[in-house]
Amino acid sequence: MKSIKTPNSVVHFLDVAIEKLNDHLRENDYSSVFILVDENTHEYCLPLFLPKVASNAVIEIIELESGEENKNIETCSQVWSVLSELGADRKSLMINLGGGVLTDMGGFIAATFKRGIQFINVPTTLLAMVDASVGGKTGVDLGALKNQIGVITEPEMVLILPEFLNTLEEKQLKSGFAEMLKHGLIQDPAYWKILSKTNHYKDLSALIKTSVEIKATVVIEDPTEQNKRKILNFGHTLGHAIESYCLENDEIQTLLHGEAIAIGMILEGFISYTLVGLPLETALEIKNVFDTHFSKVHFIEEDIDQCIDYLKFDKKNSHGEVKFALLSNIGAPAIDILVQEETIREAFSFYLKN
Repeated sequence: MKSIKTPNSVVHFLDVAIEKLNDHLRENDYSSVFILVDENTHEYCLPLFLPKVASNAVIEIIELESGEENKNIETCSQVWSVLSELGADRKSLMINLGGGVLTDMGGFIAATFKRGIQFINVPTTLLAMVDASVGGKTGVDLGALKNQIGVITEPEMVLILPEFLNTLEEKQLKSGFAEMLKHGLIQDPAYWKILSKTNHYKDLSALIKTSVEIKATVVIEDPTEQNKRKILNFGHTLGHAIESYCLENDEIQTLLHGEAIAIGMILEGFISYTLVGLPLETALEIKNVFDTHFSKVHFIEEDIDQCIDYLKFDKKNSHGEVKFALLSNIGAPAIDILVQEETIREAFSFYLKN
């Protein structure tokens, strides 16, 4: 499977990924290699990965606690201290072996330690493979507010090894599948049709590559999110607000990222119908596809009030305005659209209808 290049990185797949990793380790003569894991990837993924790594450098394993609630500056500080205690220097390498929380945070840790050491991402979840693998966004949350602190720094390379997907529960696979559906909606109607008829989450290697290609094309054109890259935020403005609210509220179930943005895409599909001309039948098609894969979350009025409140913290805001990426049709996004609160409430009503 052919590798995908971006301006400052490259995504490798399957056996080529391991070959390129070991070539890179041999050519760069790192002083030490640190593999960042959580308790899950330590148990299930590291035993698959570590025997394939060929390096003369000392390899140290650093384990974090999994979960979005640990994606914060305190965790980073703990890892920076461990790196210092273990003698990491500017010729050290960090390999981030985990899902999107870990690769986001590990990239940020590496990008800021001693003003930056090199890092490689090895995503182990479907979501991380198709989303966090490209673009160089690193960072941590500020309380429940997602990705408020961070930098854009690309890894040396990304290694996509689909064998890790066999270690995941279906819930995690669905979370990544939502992001793949988004790629079809914003860029490729044919890809959307293929995915919308898919009823399983196994044997996705070729589809993963298509998603990575779509995201890479967008990122290459707009690496710092000044214009076109904003289309990747479809479903995420309200999705992130919902995800943050659910993380903070003990009375409602905590949602995985993909579960939250699936709701966000239904909501923003309706808003697209209201504001930018998305056909109603297409908004209903989007709703039906996501309803097929994800259980309904029953928001009451107070929940909706709180979710709307979280919008003011969206990192894409400027001049006090919340701007959305919407769809005028599948494959035809529209960016920087102002949305009134009344329209958002109508979108929640649309989502909650059977």
